[in-house]
Amino acid sequence: MSFWKRTVREWDLAGKTVLLRADYNVPLDNGKITDDYRIQKSLPTIQFLLEQNCKVVICSHLGRPNGKPNPEFSLAPVAERLGELLKKDVAFALDCVGPIAEGAVGQLQNGQVLLLENLRFHPEEESNDDEFGKSLAKLAEVFVQDGFGVVHRAHASTSAVARHIPGIAGLLLEKEVDTITNVMDNPERPLVAIIGGSKISDKIEILNRFIDIADFVAVGGAMANTFLLAEGIDIGKSLAEPSEVSLAKDIIEKARKKSKEQRFVFYLPQDGVVAKSLDKNAHTRIVDWDAHVIATIENYPKNPDRKTGQVEDDELILDIGPFSGAFIAGGMQMANTVIWNGTMGVTETPSVHGPIGPFAHGTDIIVDAMLGEYGHKPFTVVGGGDTAGYVEQRKLVGSFNHVSTGGGASMELMSGKQLPGVEALWNKE
Repeated sequence: MSFWKRTVREWDLAGKTVLLRADYNVPLDNGKITDDYRIQKSLPTIQFLLEQNCKVVICSHLGRPNGKPNPEFSLAPVAERLGELLKKDVAFALDCVGPIAEGAVGQLQNGQVLLLENLRFHPEEESNDDEFGKSLAKLAEVFVQDGFGVVHRAHASTSAVARHIPGIAGLLLEKEVDTITNVMDNPERPLVAIIGGSKISDKIEILNRFIDIADFVAVGGAMANTFLLAEGIDIGKSLAEPSEVSLAKDIIEKARKKSKEQRFVFYLPQDGVVAKSLDKNAHTRIVDWDAHVIATIENYPKNPDRKTGQVEDDELILDIGPFSGAFIAGGMQMANTVIWNGTMGVTETPSVHGPIGPFAHGTDIIVDAMLGEYGHKPFTVVGGGDTAGYVEQRKLVGSFNHVSTGGGASMELMSGKQLPGVEALWNKE
């Protein structure tokens, strides 16, 4: 299925003033951008608009300023970085609507770029206020939606604005929706889905969808702990959702039913890396809860009363173990398409030695398999959010076929939901 909305290539934009919704919700550290991936991904659309001699007015949000101005969440650093990447001056307006914004747009010349201040400095943005949308629309002749990371939200800058001026898609939005939709609807099989993260409740729709369409579904991360509880496995003090055990049992039952009817694998971790804290220097051990303790690492204190193969009451499962990683990696050797959303462990804990943290080895095995380190390289799609953040941190973005800029948006699109920010745009016909 090809993209069904009009794009910047299908609209006469020559010399027009364009309001471009980008997703510049980038991480900052003391006012310095620590990761400009989302800014870089917006460049093709901006450059396309500049080639049409447009006046380019960009709006975005940053962080959670709770509907009021907060210098900590100013987009001024983004304007500076965008100018460096475009190799041209980017003007910055101290507001996104009203006299200040209108005055800044009025001074703009064709072929110039203006970035407006944070949309979320106004509470009307997140409430999808129609008057606020009208104020944004007043700044331009055409609205271009290119912020894939926000199109799952019905906000003024994704929904209301498109009720007042024509709304079309940017190149990034088109690529994101096309790639994810096609890989879900018409994948080259076998299709492997690797789902991690913290909560089943956050990913129930995507899990059910993948059980319906995939050939192999592997679960990792903290959400796997709730499934382990459902299977009667001790998880110590690991993060889990006891209230969702019944839901986990239903998902397991659905998966087992499918596996009896056709060739299908639903895989839960068989072993894990456990420790008593998240500290990078914490003693770790590998537990195979199907059998026995298969390794002891870093002189973990011996305990004669310890039950083999059991996570102790004061321990946390912080990563999948080597057997689980190898099993999932092996499954990928038979796959032609792999979709990955969610890390397999706590990748945020820094490393003592080398680039890999103590609880990121399971994720690293998965990454190596996706990149063909074990002989076979499938077509790879990486969901946004923390998964993309890990890939960016490892400087591996260019090694995958597609790394999404949107976490929630990519999950909802994979789940088969409509995205308000896409539906608001003009259809091709």
